[in-house]
Amino acid sequence: MTDQTFYLSTSIPYVNSSPHVGFALELVLADAVARHARQAGRNVLFHGGTDDNSLKNVRAAEIAGVPVKELVVANAERFRQLATSLNVAFDEFVSTGSDERHRKTVEKLWLACAEAGDLYKRPYEGLYCVGCEQYYTEGELVGGCCPEHGIAPETVREENWFFRLSRYGEYLCGSIESDAIRIVPASRRNEVLSFLKSGLEDICVSRSAERARGWGIPVPGDDGEVVYVWFDALANYITGAGYGTDGDLFDGNWTDAVARTHVIGKGITRFHAVYWPAILKSAGLAPPTRILVHGYLTVDGRKIGKSNGNGVDPFDLVDRYGTEALRWYLLRHVRSTEDADFSEDRLVTAHDGELADQLGNLVSRTLAVLRKRGGSFPTHTGEHSEFWGDGQRLREKVDAAIQAFAVHEAAEAVYSYTSAANRYIVQAAPWSLLKQSGDRDAETKVDATLCELFDAFGVISDCLRPLLPASADRIQDVVDRAARGDTAPVVLFPKLAGATT
Repeated sequence: MTDQTFYLSTSIPYVNSSPHVGFALELVLADAVARHARQAGRNVLFHGGTDDNSLKNVRAAEIAGVPVKELVVANAERFRQLATSLNVAFDEFVSTGSDERHRKTVEKLWLACAEAGDLYKRPYEGLYCVGCEQYYTEGELVGGCCPEHGIAPETVREENWFFRLSRYGEYLCGSIESDAIRIVPASRRNEVLSFLKSGLEDICVSRSAERARGWGIPVPGDDGEVVYVWFDALANYITGAGYGTDGDLFDGNWTDAVARTHVIGKGITRFHAVYWPAILKSAGLAPPTRILVHGYLTVDGRKIGKSNGNGVDPFDLVDRYGTEALRWYLLRHVRSTEDADFSEDRLVTAHDGELADQLGNLVSRTLAVLRKRGGSFPTHTGEHSEFWGDGQRLREKVDAAIQAFAVHEAAEAVYSYTSAANRYIVQAAPWSLLKQSGDRDAETKVDATLCELFDAFGVISDCLRPLLPASADRIQDVVDRAARGDTAPVVLFPKLAGATT
């Protein structure tokens, strides 16, 4: 396996309030991709963080009557805690308002774009949505409101710094059409290409320090302006990689990486697929190689969001149902690139019906047969049934699905194989064969069945590891203990029904 780094990031959320379950979806999707790459032997840099320097954070602090830094630090810590709660294994986590490396990264990136002749200052008037931290044209509004948040944007009049995005339309089209920058799914790729072919205008990359209430990173050489949140926020991806602080580290983590992948929600595709590659090109840096775009979680058809007032607390879900149950629901029952309506009832049903009744019960029945056989682990004959071949094909299916950012298909494949294993044990009926005392053929069939099933548990553990790492460890522990003669009963997935109150 190559020593080159596999770089992968989540987006970085605003910290104007605590996280909701919609961001939990992104975390576990990206974590599954990162864990799969590590399992394949890749040297992975999995990068996360928080967007601390946005205007919406400033306004949230004003409403709360607390200093901006106090609110930002407290909420950023909640996002760190969410990653831990969901068993998301970040290698780097950059909070843009407190990580000392980040200011150096932003300043170096700004100066590199300035040296390329891509930054200039001019008066500007535009329609600005604080929720999106984005300017809109009249034509992009829906009924005079932001299409994302459904509120009327503010009119902003300032003299700001601009980035010459208009220079990079041909470069971006070529990179995306050739899949040098691969956007998944194809529908998002087509949207980006359509936007590019409509023509690009230069974008605002600063705001007045007065409007920002002094919060943010000052524009190098212009203390009256702070770097606009998206230029600042996007730069976090290379902060953790070493840009501006360690050139050799940055080359290994980013420039020479075998892949540079961002996992993002569909609402911020333009920033990552258009603005960010253009800024990197201007600064003479390598672009991302893949942009994996997931859909939204909704409640009753409305996007889950802080501003929509329908946020579902992921900490509460973990407390009541457990990390693995929430991960399974989000990875198995939410199609990776599409919107899905969230339901606690479906979460419980998925866990109890698929993990407890299928996988957990399969392990319990197999251990029971091994105990009745006498507890000693059978010697493998080396012969395999057709069912064993299904396990080898499962590895290929899981690998292909995760590489295609269809994590739900990987989970479906594991579930289907588990169902097949249950059918296999029912058809083999080893508990009936054990009643044929002294029948050597029956004993041989029991041993062969047990060997096939414990092989299957090894396959399930391996394939489940990127999705449910803790459960994969427990299954492997069952296999290891059984090999040592320990066949004590285990309950891998206690039922959740009744835990909703």
